[in-house]
Amino acid sequence: MPPDPFAGDPDDPARALDEPDADPDDMSAAERAELLGDLADLAVYQALLEPRGVRGIVVDCGDCQEPHYHDWALLAASLEQLLHDGRMRPHEPAYDPDPSSYVSWEYCRGYADGVTASENAH
Repeated sequence: MPPDPFAGDPDDPARALDEPDADPDDMSAAERAELLGDLADLAVYQALLEPRGVRGIVVDCGDCQEPHYHDWALLAASLEQLLHDGRMRPHEPAYDPDPSSYVSWEYCRGYADGVTASENAH
């Protein structure tokens, strides 16, 4: 066998395959409620923004200092996996994303708040 090019690398993505899954029962009620709220919010954001050409959400990664682009379905699947398995598995980043097609979670929240305020004003 050829040598493992990631041997000793703490960021080796294959490490997650060897680690036992976290117990979703270890998640507190508050953490579970927050995840369910995030999933509900995500569905609203997608319904409001996808028809306007927004493909998903961009997150600035604290580990690698680069933006990560998540399509709506990928982010929903990741949050659901976290809810059910207690952790998210590594996944492939978006291939050649157009940064102008992604917005931040804060942008989504502000947009949804603006739509709600506008509807309540009528």
